[in-house]
Amino acid sequence: MSLRVYALQERISVGQGALIRFPENRRYFTNFISSAGFLIVTRERALFQTDSRYIEAAQAAVPAGIEVRETRGTLEADTLRELGIQKLSIEASHTTIAALRSLEKICAGIEIDSGDFLDTAVGDLRAVKSRDEVEKIVRAQRIAERALEKTLAMIRPGVTEREIALSLDFNMLSTGAEALSFETIAVSGENSSKPHGVPGDRQVCAGDFITMDFGAVVDGYHSDMTRTVAVGSVTPEQRKVYDTVLAAQEAMLDGLRAGITCAQADALARDVIEQAGYGAYFRHSAGHGVGLEIHEPPFEGPRSQEMLRAGNIVTAEPGIYLPGRFGVRIEDMAYLTEQGIENLTQAPKELLVL
Repeated sequence: MSLRVYALQERISVGQGALIRFPENRRYFTNFISSAGFLIVTRERALFQTDSRYIEAAQAAVPAGIEVRETRGTLEADTLRELGIQKLSIEASHTTIAALRSLEKICAGIEIDSGDFLDTAVGDLRAVKSRDEVEKIVRAQRIAERALEKTLAMIRPGVTEREIALSLDFNMLSTGAEALSFETIAVSGENSSKPHGVPGDRQVCAGDFITMDFGAVVDGYHSDMTRTVAVGSVTPEQRKVYDTVLAAQEAMLDGLRAGITCAQADALARDVIEQAGYGAYFRHSAGHGVGLEIHEPPFEGPRSQEMLRAGNIVTAEPGIYLPGRFGVRIEDMAYLTEQGIENLTQAPKELLVL
């Protein structure tokens, strides 16, 4: 039986079942990728069901101890009764109202737990990464860093934001990434004041800041990094903003450790930016967890009392965004250990003027 399934079973009561259908959660517990299927876990058993398209592959890939059965694609009440389930916990954050109503019809006589039990239990398990998971994220990060090196060589006045994004994408996919972590962000000049701006046909000009936020996927695991570079020259104000963001990020990385809250982690960076007079221009949280999803627990925000733990991989990504003028963001990924952190990002952060 998968150790991950055992860990979930320890949180489940007698008579309780956990229904896992969200693709990343299914992959986490079964090590199997498919567009259909669901896993049912009770205190004593684990059953993975999928349709005829995937049954042969599932039988070969799903870990021993998890029973694999073919289904026509729907959950059946007989299966729940066979497993002795009196209360069925579902992934509330991934369940639509229509899906809940369908479950209510199937599960007549069985209590449906649509609270946060299962989301919290699975989120807690996924948030603490194994060494194997860390290695996959590091491999994805190295691919992204090589893509950045190649892309920096093509940036010059006249190149468009879209061309920069396409260069990053091509270089990640052509050097080992199975997918992109998300739609690559490459924004320049006044567009860099938009934290999640969309690359367009704007041509880079001398004096621009260019912010690039991108990542690669390896074996399902994501990387995430952001770098801001300048073209030609920078003004004293641009340098001050860049230096402030870099100081905030370094303060956050220096102070990150297991045992502090996510709000405390956020404050490590936010306090530096506020003290420099730019607090109103840091308009997002300081970081988030990374793994099978690009954004997953823990979330480092100013109101989160969730505790950081050894094994978490989180980003440190403060930014300052001056509307209509320019913006700066710098992002690394940190792996929390019992001793401190291991920075998984190796790309230089000193202000680069191309």
